[in-house]
Amino acid sequence: MKTRQLICSVLGHIDHGKTTILDRIRGTAVQSREAGGITQHTGASEVPLSVIKKVCGPLLKGIKGELTIPGLLFIDTPGHAAFSSLRERGGSIADIAVLVIDVTESLQPQAVESITIMKKAKVPFVIALNKVDTIGGWVSQEDKYLLENIKSQSKEVKSKLEERLYTIVSELKRHGLDAERFDRVNNFTKEVSVIPICGLTGEGVPELLMVLTGLAQRYMEDELKIDLNKPGVGSVLEVKELKGLGTTLDVIVYDGTLRENDIIVIGGLNNPIRSKVRALLKPAPLQETREKGDFKNVKEIRAASGVKISGPGLDEVVPGAPLISCWEEEQVISAEQRVQEQVSRVLFRNDKEGLVIKADTLGSLEALTNLFEDYPVKKTVIGKVNKSDIIEANSVKESKPELGVVIAFNVDLLPEAVEANKELGVKVFKGNVIYGLLDKYKEHQEKVKEEIKRKALSSLVLPGKIKILPDHVFRASNPAIVGIEVIGGTLKTGYPLINKEGKKIGHVKSIRKEEDVLSEAVKGMDVAVSIEGGVIGRNIEEGSIIYTGVTEDDFFKMKTEYKKFLKQDEIEVMREILKLQRERKPLWGF
Repeated sequence: MKTRQLICSVLGHIDHGKTTILDRIRGTAVQSREAGGITQHTGASEVPLSVIKKVCGPLLKGIKGELTIPGLLFIDTPGHAAFSSLRERGGSIADIAVLVIDVTESLQPQAVESITIMKKAKVPFVIALNKVDTIGGWVSQEDKYLLENIKSQSKEVKSKLEERLYTIVSELKRHGLDAERFDRVNNFTKEVSVIPICGLTGEGVPELLMVLTGLAQRYMEDELKIDLNKPGVGSVLEVKELKGLGTTLDVIVYDGTLRENDIIVIGGLNNPIRSKVRALLKPAPLQETREKGDFKNVKEIRAASGVKISGPGLDEVVPGAPLISCWEEEQVISAEQRVQEQVSRVLFRNDKEGLVIKADTLGSLEALTNLFEDYPVKKTVIGKVNKSDIIEANSVKESKPELGVVIAFNVDLLPEAVEANKELGVKVFKGNVIYGLLDKYKEHQEKVKEEIKRKALSSLVLPGKIKILPDHVFRASNPAIVGIEVIGGTLKTGYPLINKEGKKIGHVKSIRKEEDVLSEAVKGMDVAVSIEGGVIGRNIEEGSIIYTGVTEDDFFKMKTEYKKFLKQDEIEVMREILKLQRERKPLWGF
């Protein structure tokens, strides 16, 4: 058994300095001039222990025992891909993560999303509080270690740093996390370490490497032990077209050994894909990688490593898919079953009336599916939204309008989908923050439910109160035509009418306002109404008050289900109707 490198994912909100920190870590390793210094992987950068020792120097003395981990492997990939559980024995590709937060800003949506995903995936993480050099008055001293540097700052600068640090700590607390500056942490298993850092100057980079190394050495050593004498297992980060090679895969190999000419089984859109490793490609040394396509062939890759794979039939491989290599032909069927089992947990289609979910990678799709676990899902697919997605969502919309939508993470609509949707009008929620998509959908769901209730409410007899205006009798009967004022609530054609004793007097046949025929009248309107069954001088008197004949069933529905949709004057009239009805029937409306 061999201890492999710790796989670290660096993530954070846009413009918070993730790339700058990664570049600085790479640059620091290169500048150390160590033999075999930094190893530039495809989609990953390895910082060996020898470089960590040189960069961190005396900082490592605080780590108990001999350092046995061979180094750190930083993967430059979105968090959803890094935390996908599509790997052997579950867990995520990343062993640990570095969440980059701008010291001058609060927690941003993508940072909050990263925290939620990491907590769900049970991936430990540290926080790099970046851009400390932007604190007013900060004096950068690249030749000093961080704590010494902070100590030499002015009292005002130290106070500003503490204020910003504990603002972030307080925000993290609201998300269920206890955090503290790395040198003040009492229990690394219960508190998140916060390392002030500057990606541009490199301040705090040694401390970040030290904390990651210490956590790996103390808490993860057993998890990092692997057997290199078995076929390699990995995860596809990206699928890319490369001139002269066709479709290639950027892969992180996290267990075993992958060799040239190995048979490989990878997750595909429909079924597992079988291929053969034509070439294993690694970038040339960092200082020579400026020219596009500058790769060198290697015969084998040992975990943990990043590599580009060239081989036949890779067109339908999906990003985030598991990859298993086979050293013997008889291992292939078992590998196909294992891959299919893992992929089918995320890529599926069924006959349910539910959401259509699209994403750019399996990791993103998995995160989306987990997030929408409380809602029925019709299908989950990798790729852009197409015409078929729109049609399927529309078929759901016809019977379940709140579910007939497309959720699209990091993918666009194809022209055919845009054209089809002009006619069908399916809601498509697009975005690059998963939790933002959930919020948008929840808001839509509430609006649809409200619309359904409003439509249901329109089928009930709403509370209404009218007054027969004196000297405004235009016909005494068959039907009675009178001028009225709507004192409160709503009056519609077809509504039954009752007097103050609750006795039925007829129903509204029509409503007119001068020459206009109306379907309804509301509070404050003076209109003429014809009342079928009403007779002036018998059951209707000039100046009398008349109510709409709300049934007991309608009253109960409005009270329990639709009250929020009623206007205040309708509620007041409803109370009056309740009172007059209970004078006749004490239990009316219960």
